[in-house]
Amino acid sequence: MSFAIRIHQTGGPEVMQWEEVAVGDPGPGEVRLRSTAIGVNFIDTYHRSGLYPLPMPAVLGREAAGLVDAVGPGVTEFAPGDRVTYCTGSLGSYSEMRIAPIERLIKLPDGITDAQAASMMLKGLTVQYLFRRTYPLKAGDTILFQAAAGGVGLIACQWAKALGVTMIGTVGSDEKAELAKAHGCAHTIVYTRENFTERTRELTGGKGVPVVYDGVGKDTFLGSLDCLSKFGLMVNYGNASGPVGIANTGILAAKGSLYVTRPTLDSYAASRAELLAMADDLFKLVLAGKIKVEPSKIFALKDAAEAHRELESRRTTGSVILVP
Repeated sequence: MSFAIRIHQTGGPEVMQWEEVAVGDPGPGEVRLRSTAIGVNFIDTYHRSGLYPLPMPAVLGREAAGLVDAVGPGVTEFAPGDRVTYCTGSLGSYSEMRIAPIERLIKLPDGITDAQAASMMLKGLTVQYLFRRTYPLKAGDTILFQAAAGGVGLIACQWAKALGVTMIGTVGSDEKAELAKAHGCAHTIVYTRENFTERTRELTGGKGVPVVYDGVGKDTFLGSLDCLSKFGLMVNYGNASGPVGIANTGILAAKGSLYVTRPTLDSYAASRAELLAMADDLFKLVLAGKIKVEPSKIFALKDAAEAHRELESRRTTGSVILVP
C-alpha cells in the first residue's frame, strides 16, 4: 500500500485528502514509479476547484520525478532504478508510488536533480512551446510577459535572455521585480502601482509589443490586448485569475486586427517525438547553465493543501514542490 493526495469532490484546498491507495503491478507499456519530487502547478488548482472537471475520486498532479520501481511485460526502454520525469499524460503525481505509461516518461540526464526536474518540467516545456512554436522568438524581439516572477515567469526570463529577447515583465512587488531582473528580465512593471499598459507603451516608444504571453487570464486580458502592436498576438496560456470571456470579437478589430490563441502543452507535446524534442531543448539550456531552476518552497506531500494555499495566495515565487 501507498499514500496519495486524493479528492472526492471539488472545492478549496480542504477537499484534498491524504489516503492510502493500492498500487498494483505495471501492465504492458507501463512502469511502477516511486516519486522523489513532485511539482505543484496552477493547473492542479484548476482540477481541484472543478474549473477543469475530473472523474471522481481523483489523485491530483501532473508533474514529478522519480525512480522506476518495476516495469511491465515487454517494456525495454526503461529499467528498474532509472531516473525519470514527466509532466504530461494521466494525472496522479501527488502519490508516493503510481503506475505510469512509458509513452509520457522522459529519462533524466545526470546533471539535473530530481528537485530541479519537478520544479521545471511543466513550466519549462510551457516556455519552450510559447517561445519556440506559438510565437517563435528571435534575437532583438521585445515581448510582454505577465507574472514574470512566477514559476513559468522566471524560466521565461532566463530563456528570453538566452535568445537575445528583451522581456518586459509584470510583477506584484519590488521584491519580485528584483527577482525577475536577477533572472534576466530587462524591464519590470510593478502592476500594483503602475499601469502596465501605459508603461509597456512607454518602453516601446508607443509601438507596443508583437506578442503578449499571459497566464493570468481574466484580470489582465483586456489590458494585455492594449499592449499589442497592430496585428499582434495575444497568447492566453493560463487562467490564474479566472477564465477569459470575450463577448464581442470585434474588440480585436478595433485594437489593430489582433490575433488571440489559447494554447496548451498537451497539444504541442501530443506525440512522443515532440515531447522528447521539447525536453531536449530545455535540458540543453539547463545543462549549459543558461537556465537555473531550484524549488523556492518545499512541502511534505501530505501537506499539499498548504502548498495550494500558498500558491493561490500569490505569496510564492518560482517553483513549489512536494516531497514524499
